[in-house]
Amino acid sequence: MQARTLPARRGWAWIVDGFAIWKRNPALITFLVMAYSFIQLVMFIVPFIGPIVISLTTPALVLGIYNGCKAVADGRKVGPEVLFSGFRQQLPELVKIGGINFLCTLALVGISMLIDPGMGDRLVDILQGKATAGETLDAHPGFGLAVLVTLLGFTPLAMAYWFAPLLAAWGKVPAVKALFFSYVACLRNWRAFLVYGLSLMLVTQAASLVVIVLDLALPVLGSLAALAFPLVFMPVVFASLYANTTDVFGKIAPDEQD
Repeated sequence: MQARTLPARRGWAWIVDGFAIWKRNPALITFLVMAYSFIQLVMFIVPFIGPIVISLTTPALVLGIYNGCKAVADGRKVGPEVLFSGFRQQLPELVKIGGINFLCTLALVGISMLIDPGMGDRLVDILQGKATAGETLDAHPGFGLAVLVTLLGFTPLAMAYWFAPLLAAWGKVPAVKALFFSYVACLRNWRAFLVYGLSLMLVTQAASLVVIVLDLALPVLGSLAALAFPLVFMPVVFASLYANTTDVFGKIAPDEQD
């Protein structure tokens, strides 16, 4: 399966295209993303088995959101049940993709924990403001290496996972090949992905600034804006992921998705 090599400017276009798709049916796409997030949260609460179930089922659930985005982009009417349509499309390969991702993530976390067993707690302390990164590095020299290993490991893992569910389900590509093709496609388009990531950061920062200004001027509007932003931002991001897949690989989906 041939991936196109796109110019860097396409990274911003994916966000614009995602927003355009979301605008066509904001209620449906927002519902799909929020329902997906709720299911993930509920499964995460389940001890021991929850994270495993999340990993194995996430590709199928994400595919359901993409099926919804495709239906909206094609002008077809679908209902909320489209969220579970991914479980009817190449499910064994989707489960394999989730399983491979889970095992690789587990191995990567295990290696990082061997380098610095307390890395997780130290990251939480930094995020909560209980310690600075400099203080943590001074007190625990292994922390920096553990974080570096994690970042270097998760980057190719994310690249391999990015397009894999859609390639497996829509392109009928076996799981391992889908992961490989996804990695190559991301590597070929690293400039566009860099712009895409920076653009998402810019949008987030701009929205945060608007919320702060509104909160200072009109606290009620500020609170409403803070609540509304994720309800728009997250669905647009998912729609942009659908847009970037069709941009990179062209038409890989069947004409209709249930």
